[in-house]
Amino acid sequence: MPVVGILASVSPAPYAGFIAAIKEGLQQTGYIEGRNVTIEYRWAEGHYDRLPQQAIELVDRGVAVIILVGGGPTIAVAKAATATIPIVFVMGDDPVKSGAVTALNRPGGNATGVNLLTVAMEAKRLQLLHELVPNVAIVWKEVEATARLAGRDELAPFHSITSSARPSINALSLSKSPASVRSRQLLQRSRNAE
Repeated sequence: MPVVGILASVSPAPYAGFIAAIKEGLQQTGYIEGRNVTIEYRWAEGHYDRLPQQAIELVDRGVAVIILVGGGPTIAVAKAATATIPIVFVMGDDPVKSGAVTALNRPGGNATGVNLLTVAMEAKRLQLLHELVPNVAIVWKEVEATARLAGRDELAPFHSITSSARPSINALSLSKSPASVRSRQLLQRSRNAE
């Protein structure tokens, strides 16, 4: 029976829908977990130091493919663990800049996936916000604190998103007044003030 490996830098709960979509896609191609395909899960739950061992476990298990879930160093870890097993990813960062692939049109190697253009679109979103509400100097939230309050542990992709918007902030001559929201009460107060 073929084995599909899922290597995740995150916790399972926030990605239940993503996992359900993977299972649905497998089912549409005739593969049903437990009947004619096995799915091996490795959840690092935000502990990136676990990923290398988990990737090796999947390689040793002889998986047919490794599907990456969440951000962080999962692509680098998976590529370090195997040069032959196909690796499939979904990422918001630029897969070429991050080293996941050599080119978008010809990924090369054993990794391929989907780029959500999250980072590339961040600057455009900021520009559109400025056009819609020109009197607002800047609307910003500290992603790390907000993600932590929401119970997420997959913060690494967001650091590149926030840094990608900085050139637009400067180009639009927006004033910068960063503020951290470190509690649910402060987050709620800031939302109510909007």
